[in-house]
Amino acid sequence: MSLCCLGSQRTGNTEANLPESQEFLSGTEDKKMTRFTDFEGKTSFGMSVFNLGNAIMGSGILGLAYAMANTGVILFLVLLTVVAVLSSYSIHLLLKSSGIVGIRAYEQLGYRAFGTPGKMAAGIAITLQNIGAMSSYLYIVKYEFPLVIQAFLKVDKFAGEWYLNGNYLVIIVSVAVILPLALMKQLGYLGYTSGFSLSCMVFFLVSVIYKKFNIPCPFTDFNVNDTAIRLNVSAMDPGGEENPACIPKMVNLNSQTAYTIPILAFAFVCHPEVLPIYTELRNATKKKMQHVANISIAVMYVMYFLAALFGYLTFYGNVEAELLHTYSRVNPYDTLILCVRVAVLTAVTLTVPIVLFPVRRAIQQMMFPNKTFYWPRHIAIALILLTFINLLVIFAPNILNIFGIIGATSAPCLIFIFPAVFYIRIVPKEEEPLRSVPKILAACFAGIGFLFMIMSLSFIIIDWTSGNSKASSGH
Repeated sequence: MSLCCLGSQRTGNTEANLPESQEFLSGTEDKKMTRFTDFEGKTSFGMSVFNLGNAIMGSGILGLAYAMANTGVILFLVLLTVVAVLSSYSIHLLLKSSGIVGIRAYEQLGYRAFGTPGKMAAGIAITLQNIGAMSSYLYIVKYEFPLVIQAFLKVDKFAGEWYLNGNYLVIIVSVAVILPLALMKQLGYLGYTSGFSLSCMVFFLVSVIYKKFNIPCPFTDFNVNDTAIRLNVSAMDPGGEENPACIPKMVNLNSQTAYTIPILAFAFVCHPEVLPIYTELRNATKKKMQHVANISIAVMYVMYFLAALFGYLTFYGNVEAELLHTYSRVNPYDTLILCVRVAVLTAVTLTVPIVLFPVRRAIQQMMFPNKTFYWPRHIAIALILLTFINLLVIFAPNILNIFGIIGATSAPCLIFIFPAVFYIRIVPKEEEPLRSVPKILAACFAGIGFLFMIMSLSFIIIDWTSGNSKASSGH
């Protein structure tokens, strides 16, 4: 690895003195067509899949069983499939636009399409989206980590010990794990941690499937001991009738269905990371990067569906917005679930640096567009971002609020609207007239994004005003 780092540093330094905007625009000259940025891609196909997979695989997976409980199995599968296909198409639009102008930065595509406003819009959306994602990841650390330590130490009552205080733990994790990884010069180096992070999530999935066959339905609530005997009836009543609480619903619409659409949209957002990963891909071509994206999306699609299905089939209507909390209602000291929680915490923590890269890049593009790579600035932006996110997490509201609002605003922009609009503006009219099929499709795609944004936001507002929102009540 050290050799590879040296190699890329050496190639990096040859053109490191070019201002950043020039590096991205250098694709206009033919002799540099192969080198979009100041270094050649060094990252292998597999590592790129790991990095993109890790960018997709967020804490969204913990909310998917809840989403399924509120949409039904069939409707959930349809929605998940639609979101996955649309995400892949959207990456195709991004790659095609970036191929035509030889730019591999989301903000610079915005600049080429609409000048400074385009660059600002893309930069702000990426910043909001990824700060939202990082907050929700650290939020999980804040809530889960103390519970895990408490269970391992078998402490029943919290007596104010610092090591059981989520706020302290978030800060410790940020400084000890996330900050060093966030200071890496290139995303490619994070391929190893991404691979490890994904294997933690596979462990989570296997455990969820195993637990389905291990927990009776209806399950016995650990905290309600006196009613435990009454609850512990088998799924089949003595008369042979199946317990209605243990029959999966194929389609199910209720007030909480509003949240499932943003949660699902949030599930495949990796668009800010696509272009940085493309830049670092070895022997990068548009086709190769599309393969990376399709494999990442396909693997996540299968994992998402299985995690949601088995989580739902374990608890049915009792699934909580955060799946792991439901397991601790069955038995807070279950060793397997404790290990799963540690694995999820690890995975979520290792995703934060991947998500931080595009934000730092966006901030540099917006505030210091013509500056070269400069270590103090690189480090300072990471420090400021992490400090800000820690403050948010320590003083922020419930996780569903974060998911819902960000999913409903910046995610549709990054997945649907920007790629489509940039594509329509960037692809020359000579090549594809405005009335050509690809451009009409792209326009429809942007329309879906707007619809989706309006629908999600109005659902959430209705839900809040009617006051029956689970999101505002806390866990």
